[in-house]
Amino acid sequence: MSSIEVPGHQALPGTTRHLSQVPREALFSALFLAGAIGVFSMWAHDTAPVRSAGEWLVALGRVTGLEGTYAALVVVLLLARVWWLEKLIGMDRAFWWHRWLGQATVLLLVAHACLIVWGYSVSFHAGFLHETKSVVLDLPDMLAATVALALFIVVGVVSVRYVRRRLKYQTWYFIHLYLYVAIALSFAHQFSTGADFASHPLNREIWVAMYAVVFALLLWYRVAVPLRSSLRHRLSVGDVIREADGTVSVYITGQHLSRLRAEPGQFFIWRFLTAEGWWQAHPFSLSAPPDDSSLRLTIRSSGDFTREIGSLRAGSRVIAEGPFGSFTARRRRRGKVLLVAAGAGIAPIRALFETLPCAGNGLTLLYRVSDESSLALREELDEIAARRGARVLYLVGNRAERPEVVDHGALEALVGDDLAQYDAYLCGPRGFMEAVRNALLKAGVPTRRIHRELFET
Repeated sequence: MSSIEVPGHQALPGTTRHLSQVPREALFSALFLAGAIGVFSMWAHDTAPVRSAGEWLVALGRVTGLEGTYAALVVVLLLARVWWLEKLIGMDRAFWWHRWLGQATVLLLVAHACLIVWGYSVSFHAGFLHETKSVVLDLPDMLAATVALALFIVVGVVSVRYVRRRLKYQTWYFIHLYLYVAIALSFAHQFSTGADFASHPLNREIWVAMYAVVFALLLWYRVAVPLRSSLRHRLSVGDVIREADGTVSVYITGQHLSRLRAEPGQFFIWRFLTAEGWWQAHPFSLSAPPDDSSLRLTIRSSGDFTREIGSLRAGSRVIAEGPFGSFTARRRRRGKVLLVAAGAGIAPIRALFETLPCAGNGLTLLYRVSDESSLALREELDEIAARRGARVLYLVGNRAERPEVVDHGALEALVGDDLAQYDAYLCGPRGFMEAVRNALLKAGVPTRRIHRELFET
């Protein structure tokens, strides 16, 4: 799973790309652009002719504020995990849009504040700092809006990849919750001081409806649906088994789990209802084909949360959102399949290794780990390979010691076949998977037949 890197998260939503996904994402882009144009039209319709530099600055400040707020609401919608949105563009692209629009939101709202104050200072022939104080302290609801802007900036800063990688997950998560506080604090000033709403009831109704729909979807899909599913299926921890150094399998038991319609290669976002972990939700892939009474995750320790997974007790209740992801057999286009896993990426690859419809020697798994003690699920993989007549090759060592999978010539020699005939499924750390992807492209494998699942550690 992929796209957004979260401290403490191991598995991140699927980066499988397929040709048919392109027009679907184009549709989402068109819908987003249509909304942005609608917001711009609202501003243009209600903006009187401007004649001075100050009026131009204020007008630009208004439109950047409107577009920034619209972008913030789309960011929240992308966080809502709405099933039809996931089907439209995939969770990986939803995270990509979320990250990109989050940055755009902060820039637009900072520009909004600066342009408004600058415009007032030019119009009233006052200093910028003096006018800032006047706007913040004298205009209604502006103090709350200023606090909201500060919160948006803080959330934006901790979302920068360099900063995010250096934060504990708990810190990152709690800071991100302030996004909702910021949106709430900024709401009132739009109607008390916004020229586009103060005397335009229809604009107000449209704006309030946007907020209501987005937050209703957020509450329904992030709270109501997972709770209903957990209660309906009575999800709980059945057992925790050590698989290798720092790697455990967690067996989730429940009732009528086939109704979830999960497929090998997909993932859920899991919340374990323990005293320490109830507030955290993390994505982990299924590491075995699901059945009607159990699901299995295989998790490698990579942060504070995953280090505690091994101490989960049987009977602990679980809330799961999903299934998500398109890293499944449905993406296969040709007869032969190459599976490549690195480290924790073995989880969804192992499930696919057992279930992908592929003739015996046309199925090959390459499993790269840094040392023997890190090999997880080896007995299962050997048993599956023997039963299906498939091949599994263990590559132990770092990239310098085992460069085969990142060199197209060596990779083709390792597989012993023309790679251009293969579909390739890749799962593991970002840098490693990018290197494997490049090797496959050089070996003649088309982009549409390279399906990836990235794990961040």
